[in-house]
Amino acid sequence: MIYENPFRVGKKKLQRFAEMQEFNNVVQAGAGEVLSRQHSLYGKWAAEFFGNRGPVILELGCGKGEYTVELARMFPERNFVGIDIKGARMWKGARHALYNNLDNAGFLRTRIEMISSFFARNEVDGIWITFPDPQPRKSRKRLTAPAFLNRYREFLRQKGNVHLKTDSRELYEYTLSVLEHNRLKVIEKTSDLYGSGATCPVLSIRTYYEKQFLEQGKPICYIKFRIDGNEVITEPDEE
Repeated sequence: MIYENPFRVGKKKLQRFAEMQEFNNVVQAGAGEVLSRQHSLYGKWAAEFFGNRGPVILELGCGKGEYTVELARMFPERNFVGIDIKGARMWKGARHALYNNLDNAGFLRTRIEMISSFFARNEVDGIWITFPDPQPRKSRKRLTAPAFLNRYREFLRQKGNVHLKTDSRELYEYTLSVLEHNRLKVIEKTSDLYGSGATCPVLSIRTYYEKQFLEQGKPICYIKFRIDGNEVITEPDEE
């Protein structure tokens, strides 16, 4: 269980944390539960958490869970897991999924650095990274940095796609440089998703933060890529 300092969180947040303890579509796991060992759902998400054999797709840094919820609504035959450490935000998506009977939408509250303890080899069919912190000063903490991509490859199936949506041109360019340096396959890319005339319903899902960025006139960048292969993914050479 993850505990919060009651002196540092508001009453509303504490209420949401308490409610989430009762949500059957939320898994909360602190570092102590998975440090150097596997979570009890490792390799069992489809069968034991969702109760089916459908493919499992992750949304990393899910925030309020808009993508997780909408993807679950669009694809009822697939299972979606939104992952974030910020429970007060996640509460909104988890609650919406419960009240709308979206049984194929689940949420995992943990740090993404711990993700390898939750998913087994070939257990995940796809990954969405939606508007993550671009970490302008610490590239190693970006969710598309080699340290994270190497983790994802431990459980992502061969030919499983990774999707990045971001308002950060810096993160977009950085991710492309990592992919090019490691000769990883880029399936689709654009530095102006809506300006390019994209009409795919999946790409048209707009999160709370995306709406804010669009109101500010920021173009949305998008990359669809794969991280297949056996070689360790490394940082691009510094110029």
